Amino acid sequence: MKTMTLAKPGGLDRLSVTEAPDPGDPGPGEIRVRVRASSLNFHDYGVVSGNMPTEDGRIPMSDGAGDVEAIGDGVTDFAVGDAVVSTFFPRWIDGPPPIADFSTTPGDGIDGFAREVVVAPATSFTRAPAGWSHEEAATITTAGLTAWRALVVDGGLKAGDDVLVLGTGGVSIYALQIARAMGARVFATTSSPDKAERLTQMGAAHVVNYRDTEEWGAAIADATDGRGVDHVIEVGGPATLGQSIQACRIGGHMALIGVLTGRTGEIPTAAMMAKHQRLQGLIVGSRRHQQDMVRAMETTGLHPVLDRSFPLDELADAFRHEESGAHFGKISVQV
Repeated sequence: MKTMTLAKPGGLDRLSVTEAPDPGDPGPGEIRVRVRASSLNFHDYGVVSGNMPTEDGRIPMSDGAGDVEAIGDGVTDFAVGDAVVSTFFPRWIDGPPPIADFSTTPGDGIDGFAREVVVAPATSFTRAPAGWSHEEAATITTAGLTAWRALVVDGGLKAGDDVLVLGTGGVSIYALQIARAMGARVFATTSSPDKAERLTQMGAAHVVNYRDTEEWGAAIADATDGRGVDHVIEVGGPATLGQSIQACRIGGHMALIGVLTGRTGEIPTAAMMAKHQRLQGLIVGSRRHQQDMVRAMETTGLHPVLDRSFPLDELADAFRHEESGAHFGKISVQV
């Protein structure tokens, strides 16, 4: 079968297409999945770029969607022909998070979905939303579930809430869609007038260009009549957190889900304390969270925003497109 592997020390020029043995039939509790699609995330880029070192010859990509080709003894959740989507933490089934690293994450600690066939425990997958393409379903594993957990599971999102999303990456766009579908008002930041127009078309109530407005946190708060937003989808990290604190209301919730501006930095803790705010760090979610999200997507009729699609052979070009920052929504890969 065709696979994409990453050679040490990493880098886009170290990705190569190889042939690997077929994994064979599933054992007890396992399913065999013909992978049809994956999607790009900042975490995947960290791995393939070499910034997050992994084993030599690792098969990258955390997200995988496809069709069940065979089931092992004891499997009752799935049948042959079912459309399924992978989970980010295959061993986190339900309850509190049991892991604080990526040792079990596909594409990092274990081989991922840049390959045609996978045999894995059935609990490593959920069913995909009915009516979604494989490329759409592949966006749930990381970006979709992160936005869902940030807003719904941890944030307790309700109709009438105000939500701030930063930028137009996969998590932010998913958060905008989920918030709008659940009756919340959305505010957004971007550096592109064209992207600002698209955000408005998608239902954003107010968009601030953060390059033109250095104090964009205050501008967002002003747009809410000075109250501040209830939720912030904080994907930037240290360089944006201070502005997010300004934008967030007294007692508001900030979901820290990204480190696009760096892994360490100063945090204005006094300002956050004074406003009684909650800063919740999170990485994706459990299988139960994903099952709940799938049902919600079917109920709301929501479909993810896909930017561009690349064949597996052009995975490096897909990451170069991600590097450019030109994308709006999710970049997908056909396997």
